[in-house]
Amino acid sequence: MTYTRILIAVDDSPAGLGAARAAIDLAAAHHARARAITVLRDHVLTAAIGDGTEKTKERRAAGAWSVLAWVSDLAAARGVDCETAERDGTPFRQILDEADTWNADLIVMGRSDRRGPSSPYLGSETAHVLEFTDRPVLVIPTRETQGTT
Repeated sequence: MTYTRILIAVDDSPAGLGAARAAIDLAAAHHARARAITVLRDHVLTAAIGDGTEKTKERRAAGAWSVLAWVSDLAAARGVDCETAERDGTPFRQILDEADTWNADLIVMGRSDRRGPSSPYLGSETAHVLEFTDRPVLVIPTRETQGTT
């Protein structure tokens, strides 16, 4: 199968960054366009770094910009045309909406390292994307978890 439009769901986790690297490699091999999306959850970041003030919003935007700039630079180094998008809301919904709007023919995302009783191998956002999409999804494990059972 040949891919022409690869959507990269990325965050600053090892799984997210590893998935971005793999997606850029795949895009280069297929001469495909890429679009990197990062989704911010207001309530999570507000609880972690502040109280919803303007300074907190600036920090959140700077973090998202850093991740997207890193992916964009990686893509440019590989000769891949890569757009970026920052969204607010529920990650899996924003990823699915972006895949539909942009007409992606592949979604690439990382596998969470968090293991819980309800989702022993996938993060909840990855599981939701897999459950609700009608597009192929490539889930990339982190280097630490590759080859383990």
